[in-house]
Amino acid sequence: MAKHLLQLRDFTGDELYAYIRRANELKQEAAAGTRHTLLTGKTIAMIFEKASTRTRVSFEGAMYGLGGQVIFLSAKETQLARSEPLKDTARVMSRYVDGLVVRTYGQEVVAELARYATIPVINALTDLFHPCQILSDVMTVIEKKGSMDGLKVTWIGDGNNMANSWVQAAARMRFQLVLACPQGYTPQQEVLQAAQQEAEGLITVVHDPVEAVRNADVINTDVWASMGQESEQQEREKVFQGFQVDEQLLSHAKSDSIVLHCLPAHRGEEISAGVLEGNQCVAFDQAENKLHIHKAILEKHIG
Repeated sequence: MAKHLLQLRDFTGDELYAYIRRANELKQEAAAGTRHTLLTGKTIAMIFEKASTRTRVSFEGAMYGLGGQVIFLSAKETQLARSEPLKDTARVMSRYVDGLVVRTYGQEVVAELARYATIPVINALTDLFHPCQILSDVMTVIEKKGSMDGLKVTWIGDGNNMANSWVQAAARMRFQLVLACPQGYTPQQEVLQAAQQEAEGLITVVHDPVEAVRNADVINTDVWASMGQESEQQEREKVFQGFQVDEQLLSHAKSDSIVLHCLPAHRGEEISAGVLEGNQCVAFDQAENKLHIHKAILEKHIG
């Protein structure tokens, strides 16, 4: 298994499913009142250049829930704000803590930290990938559907970091994925092409949401404008008309389909209020599972 968790492609399908199996065990044990001490005496530093609610709280809660300690650093509170080289930060932090959890803009930031760190580096989000989130998403699908075997998973909307990681997950974990994105907003081409070559027909991209969700078991979406794209909001609202996951679109999927959203959700944009609050939406179970998958990740990499 890779020392760092930077992108899902660095792992085999078996390794990715192992995270989910362990997360389920930890979830059941916690529900039964088990007090975990697996990371007692361990400390992680969380360096976040991008704001976060769920990712920050779930990683902190996961580490504390395993008996470990957390040092949280926003970028402005570190020497990164004064242009300290990443390789210096990586080598110094390696002497202070047992792991780095990093949420930033460029994938090159986590790659550079990993290159020089002697401790594990975990990607808590970059503009290119969001690997930990997708593991909690797949965990939720398995929880609701039993397994990924034979399922049709769809992605509706922007080909962003979430879509890129879903593409890698489909290739490694072997499930059907159909992405419906507007022209010019498909996943990163290099990521998509590599995954499609590996996946042997499991991954397709279309531009019609109705075509994508027809007979789908899982419908997934995310905001139209991610952090750092606020200036594009009005333009994206025009481009993404027709890509809202609403009751009409949902009617073309299987009657027992489930809806995912990594949150925060913009009701009335990428998802309707009725779908988000409806019985088929599992977004809040999905959010809870971030805590458990992060426990599994921290145990595997830090422990």
